[in-house]
Amino acid sequence: MKALHIITGLGVGGAEQQLRLLLRHLPVRCDVVTLTNPGPVAEGLRADGIHVTHLGMGGNRDLGALPRLTGLIRAGSYDVVHTHLYRACVYGRFAARLAGVRAVVATEHSLGDTLIEGRLLTTGVRALYLVGERLGRATIAVSPTVAERLRRWGVPEGRIHMIPNGIDAPQLRYDAVRRKEARAVYGIPEDAYVVGGIGRLAVGKRFDVLVRALERLPGDVRLLLVGGGSEEEVLRCTAQELGVADRMVLTGERPYLPDPRDGTPDLACLLSAMDVLAAPSVEEAFGLAVLEALAAGLPVLYTTCPAVDDLPPEAAPGARRVTGGTEAYARELLRLRAAGPGVRAAPDAVRHYSIERTAGQLMDVYTAVLSGSTWK
Repeated sequence: MKALHIITGLGVGGAEQQLRLLLRHLPVRCDVVTLTNPGPVAEGLRADGIHVTHLGMGGNRDLGALPRLTGLIRAGSYDVVHTHLYRACVYGRFAARLAGVRAVVATEHSLGDTLIEGRLLTTGVRALYLVGERLGRATIAVSPTVAERLRRWGVPEGRIHMIPNGIDAPQLRYDAVRRKEARAVYGIPEDAYVVGGIGRLAVGKRFDVLVRALERLPGDVRLLLVGGGSEEEVLRCTAQELGVADRMVLTGERPYLPDPRDGTPDLACLLSAMDVLAAPSVEEAFGLAVLEALAAGLPVLYTTCPAVDDLPPEAAPGARRVTGGTEAYARELLRLRAAGPGVRAAPDAVRHYSIERTAGQLMDVYTAVLSGSTWK
């Protein structure tokens, strides 16, 4: 079996890093096309031996990308085309069908109630999505919450397959040595209490809630934000205005997997450096950062996380839902700090979301779409 994965970009993001992790465990020959931004994840994929093509798409309305993508799919003689993220799903589904590939699969990584990948779910966005969806044979939802959203949109039940994102738990396991090393790189005292946040620095992630909460927390508390994005300067200015800029560290985008060419800490090291993860986003399709933190044995405060909410409470006892904003997060962070460090052990939820399990479920979908047994 030969599969082509088409994704909008390969910067450091949840969907992008999930794709790289998945291809490490998928027993299929895979190539990747990125429509735009062949960033750090593209370099990581190439290091893993995956052939990556940059299509050089100029924007959402670069219609010239469609024949280029169609020709690439036709020349590759692919059995399955798998698309990821909105723009790639729209163009990839059309191109695959024009190239004669009917076994088309799409994964919904970031479908919220009102947003998809940060863009508003307007009538036009939804209509274009649904037209393209009918050109595929299966749409994968990363959580039951996303599956229900797809049903409400009108995607037929038989086309929806629920396959959660997966994590490589051993890779993320807590390590005291890595904790010390990561803190040293960013000048964080060994005895500081570190509140972590992971994700795109975008308005919807509400990391400003954590910056404002930092002002209400004792001086030994540090805020470690892992990610990059358009709100970086806003967060810096807010921290400066509140007088907490010297207690906040912005690492920029960091890889999920270690890069031997880069001596700075990867995600696993940064998770070990934290004492708690806070995820104040009010709209998530899955909540991958929360699962990654749980794999590192961290207590977690979150506002929205389908990955946890869709499981029994005892599966992730260290995860606590927080409703509200700055005051609510400051209060819960004070409570956790006062409670002191616990045992850094991964809960049952982590085993439920293993990457091996995710890869096996995806292979079942590939087999089904190739046999034509899914809803048409």
